[in-house]
Amino acid sequence: MTDIDTIRETERRFGAYNYHPLPVVLTRGAGCHVWDTSGRRYLDMMSAYSAVSHGHANPRLVAEMTRQAGRLSVVSRAFYSDRLAPFLEKLCGMTGQDMALPMNTGAEAVETGIKAARKWAYEVKGVAADRAEIIVCRGNFHGRTIAAVAMSSETQYRKNFGPLPTGFCLIDYADPAALDQAINEHTAAFIVEPIQGEGGIVVPPDGYLAACAEICRRRNVLLICDEIQTGLGRTGTFLASEHDGVRPDGLMLGKALGGGLYPVSAFLARRDVLGRFAPGDHGSTFGGNPLAAAIAVEALNILSDEKLCDNSAAMGRHLTDGLRAIASPLITDIRGRGLLLGIEIDPRRAAARDVCERLMAHGILTKETHETVVRLAPPLIIDRPTLDWAIARIDAALKSMSAC
Repeated sequence: MTDIDTIRETERRFGAYNYHPLPVVLTRGAGCHVWDTSGRRYLDMMSAYSAVSHGHANPRLVAEMTRQAGRLSVVSRAFYSDRLAPFLEKLCGMTGQDMALPMNTGAEAVETGIKAARKWAYEVKGVAADRAEIIVCRGNFHGRTIAAVAMSSETQYRKNFGPLPTGFCLIDYADPAALDQAINEHTAAFIVEPIQGEGGIVVPPDGYLAACAEICRRRNVLLICDEIQTGLGRTGTFLASEHDGVRPDGLMLGKALGGGLYPVSAFLARRDVLGRFAPGDHGSTFGGNPLAAAIAVEALNILSDEKLCDNSAAMGRHLTDGLRAIASPLITDIRGRGLLLGIEIDPRRAAARDVCERLMAHGILTKETHETVVRLAPPLIIDRPTLDWAIARIDAALKSMSAC
């Protein structure tokens, strides 16, 4: 048994199943690349589900993390720290939101948003006690907590985890009329992804989010955008909701907010929404700790200083054009925005998982989603020569599969 086999077998023996990883053991990363235990280099075209937008071991982020870790890391929210207030001010300023509540994981930000929306519904809108409803979309992914899977339409996410919380209404994605029809006197909020990531990189028609925003305003319902995967430059704008000129009433951020080094998330909203929380209503031991705040501020600074949103837009166009030029019978569609793209694979010809394994053999690492889609979401620092190399390797991998 090789060292790689030993590592994988030990993980399988002592670790409960989580994802279904590709058969590679990684040990080092720098920029857009990672290396396995045998020293082979790969181009990371997934960025840990958009968490590593700044690149692996970004020098500025590593330096800031090291400085702060040697000074003060965690004190809990029982005390003030000198790093949290600047983080909150910067994050609210960049998003246009009034208030923010920092958490750790994206799923925690979603849970915070659910609680805030319900509290607003009871205390501001006047919904009857314990009757508040939240509308979500089929095909969504908002996390793995019990509340998040209660919002999901995926059978596997829900099976044998009941009883699940109630108070959620599922409608079709990209259908404003369905939203309008689903709203009733108990509706607190509509939580939606501007682009469905885990759902298969599903991009709604232009104007969809704007239409939803108009409906929510007219019907006195909160529009809450889950931008944990799509935010912070991933789609070529700072927030994906900007493509439709929308400022949501509430916003979830995470993943890239921690610079790929530390779990940092936040729920942001209007003051009349988040301002309803009183001390003790909600909390987190680690959320907003000095180390997290320092890293997140630097992550936001890098996005601005290095114009990563602009690079995402330009490199996304280049990658899209290159992928669409590939003549392969395996491809049925190329879709996405910025550097969040999906290659739809014809299931009659190949499985997306098999394509990912073939890409790995050609030096590219990524993962399938929704069984038929290969996700491509490289770090936002990627350049044109690296993308040209990737496009050529993707072309070669697909050609090798078509020839079989």
